[in-house]
Amino acid sequence: MVKVAILGATGYAALELIKILLAHPEVEITALTTRQEGSPHVQTIHPSLHGRLDLTCDNLTTDEICQKADVVFCALPHKASMEVIPQLLAGGCKVVDLSADYRLNDPGVYEQWYGEVHTDPTRLGNTVYGLPEIWSDRIPGSELVANPGCYTSTSILGLAPLIAGGHIEPTGIFIDAKSGISGAGRGPKLTTLYPECNESVAAYSVGRHRHTPEINQILSEVGGCQVEVVFTPHLMPMDRGILCSMYTKLKSAITEDELLDVMRKYYSGKPFVRIVEHLPATKDVTGSNFCDITVRRVGDNAIIFSCTDNLIKGAAGVAVQNFNLVCGFEETMGLLP
Repeated sequence: MVKVAILGATGYAALELIKILLAHPEVEITALTTRQEGSPHVQTIHPSLHGRLDLTCDNLTTDEICQKADVVFCALPHKASMEVIPQLLAGGCKVVDLSADYRLNDPGVYEQWYGEVHTDPTRLGNTVYGLPEIWSDRIPGSELVANPGCYTSTSILGLAPLIAGGHIEPTGIFIDAKSGISGAGRGPKLTTLYPECNESVAAYSVGRHRHTPEINQILSEVGGCQVEVVFTPHLMPMDRGILCSMYTKLKSAITEDELLDVMRKYYSGKPFVRIVEHLPATKDVTGSNFCDITVRRVGDNAIIFSCTDNLIKGAAGVAVQNFNLVCGFEETMGLLP
């Protein structure tokens, strides 16, 4: 059994991670941490876990975490992760980081978009980006995996096959993304209060959302050319789910059926991507680790639709995929019925 710690265990993604790992046949959860005062029992923070896990959430030192765990899931906010991860690695732990601290390659880009100087810059550009559908060969045995963001996973998975095949223009890509409110995290914010967001749809962070450079960076590597997207997220009055509608310009006279076939071949053998002919909806993937994708040709344009559960395929589920690959288990372990 692999002993596992979860740092920042009070959030929504952490709850999904705990539920998945409790059903994982090769995992023992040995430590949960929080930066809250005291040592609240996990059942008081997540009542749905009542009777399933008898652990308190403690403010542990990195030495204490390393004594308790072989692998650490770091579900801390950006900046907080890079403060502890070097110590965890030095203590012999392997880490799957759910924050944004190790996703970008350039410390200057990180500082520009996150407003913080990176304190562990030598690992940027040398940390594997944990999107198994594209780079499963890079992940096994890694000491540190940068778990992708929820919007980025959904967008990249939808665009990657046509970018890699040179079927669409790499610039002038418009991503219209819609997310449930859980994507904003569990901390109280004015914009996510029920009276503010119920019966309302609103765009936010237009032109400055932090997932933009992540999407550009990964798709540029996939396509071997400079990819630039215009990314606009929207907050939807629902608990969870992401739908990305992506508008692109075709480079050839390829048909809609041929576009779908390109996607099927690209994701052949990838169990968590489903290329569908219907227009996907968030309810199709709720509670699962699937990403449903389809495409429509409209004139000289390809419109790609990609759909995930932001808390699972966008966070906890792909984190477990990465864990499985790091530890040498089947990628699907704990994630399929």
